Amino acid sequence: MAKNLRDFLQQLEDHHPSDFVPVERKVAPARYEVTALLQHLEDMKKFPAMLFERPLNLHGEISRFPLLSNLFATRRRCALALGMNPEDAGLALSLEYARREERLIAPVTIASKEAPVKEVVKRGEEADLYEFPIVRHHAMDPAPYIDMTPIMKDPDSDCYNAAFLRNMVKGPRRLGIHMSPRHNWQIHRKNEEQKRHTPVAIVVSHHPAFYLGALNVSPFGVDDYSRIGAIMGEPLRLTASETWGEDFLVPADAEIVIEGHVLADVREVEAPFGEFTGYYGPQRMRPVIEVTAITHRRNAIFQHIFVGHRDNWVLGGIPKEGSLFNLIRGIVPTVQAVHFPISGCCRFNCYVSVDKKIDGETRQAALAALAGCDFVKHVVVVDKDIDVYNEEQVMWAMATRVQADQDIDIIKNAKGNTLDPSQTDDIMTAKMIIDATLPVQKPFASRVQVPKEALSNTKLQDYLTPEELDRVRKD
Repeated sequence: MAKNLRDFLQQLEDHHPSDFVPVERKVAPARYEVTALLQHLEDMKKFPAMLFERPLNLHGEISRFPLLSNLFATRRRCALALGMNPEDAGLALSLEYARREERLIAPVTIASKEAPVKEVVKRGEEADLYEFPIVRHHAMDPAPYIDMTPIMKDPDSDCYNAAFLRNMVKGPRRLGIHMSPRHNWQIHRKNEEQKRHTPVAIVVSHHPAFYLGALNVSPFGVDDYSRIGAIMGEPLRLTASETWGEDFLVPADAEIVIEGHVLADVREVEAPFGEFTGYYGPQRMRPVIEVTAITHRRNAIFQHIFVGHRDNWVLGGIPKEGSLFNLIRGIVPTVQAVHFPISGCCRFNCYVSVDKKIDGETRQAALAALAGCDFVKHVVVVDKDIDVYNEEQVMWAMATRVQADQDIDIIKNAKGNTLDPSQTDDIMTAKMIIDATLPVQKPFASRVQVPKEALSNTKLQDYLTPEELDRVRKD
């Protein structure tokens, strides 16, 4: 059976109930009630996936579509999504993603009558975005936003590209879309130069491995449907779209697909919007989507990402860890791990560990990380004795192994990310490499450690009872 969202949620409910909270009470997503609840839980350091069973839609009525929030807020749920033990959510998860990303698994096409996403089909005037419980996230957001994955197709290579892009609700069949200058932007630009509208299908709700795959960092021209299949571990099932037929295929097992055109040479005001940085993205003139059809499963689940919070950060970080690990390994084979910490929104800061054999390898690894992902601003390279998933250890290495005049490099006027609020230019930024590794060719102080023999011979349980240990608070 093909992987789908419903089976995954059932897995959470049956086997990991602490990770899944259904909410029966009525809630108004467009009036910030969903994000307020998520913020309260976040303040308590709790990050459950939440299924709101009676959300209001944009008509102000109880929606037929339950609303799923916060699914990606923990690495353990992302590990589960890849079929892994939830306790293997650190290095093992990143390495498993990296392993899968080295492959492509071609999708398969099934008939529309067999596709769950075609159980309900609405075209033209029947298609109504207001039927969905679309979320307004932050105080200055001018409207509710759909923040899931638009799919576009390159007109030259016929490769599909998936990306998480924000879509501002402007009407029952109209969306404003923000595209940074990456792959979907390139596709739309190609079409626009030929005075063509750009076909787009927004995939709202699928198995979480689908979205982890959608955020792979493959070069332009690699078919994302094939890469997503590799991350899911099975061929992605596709079916013909309602608007373009077999010329444009959509995921057959999605809960909801919104089809439309990104209009050529049309720009309207979009934003501000609370972005992944934790700041508002500025208001700009942006392209517009005209919705042509909506298809969905019966009793479909509507999903959103809590942008600027862990749901958004963790989802974006894991694929980048895997992608950059593969990239760096091709240049510096001694790389051990790559991690994007929460403290850098899982985008801007990158920690890399290497088993350094030659002085200079660290710079090579860092330059590869900067070149491989334009989000990355700061790369910290550490030795293999430092756990990059433990930020306290990384900061200790920086404090004790770095001389600023020797071990820090600044790169000016590099391409950054348009959403970085610290940039003085719309796209140009400065980047930094911090070499927090020990030198190979000159002596350095030895790290303190308790003798291994003493650790082996001295058992904690011989001195403290389980009850006494339980009484000791974790810090």
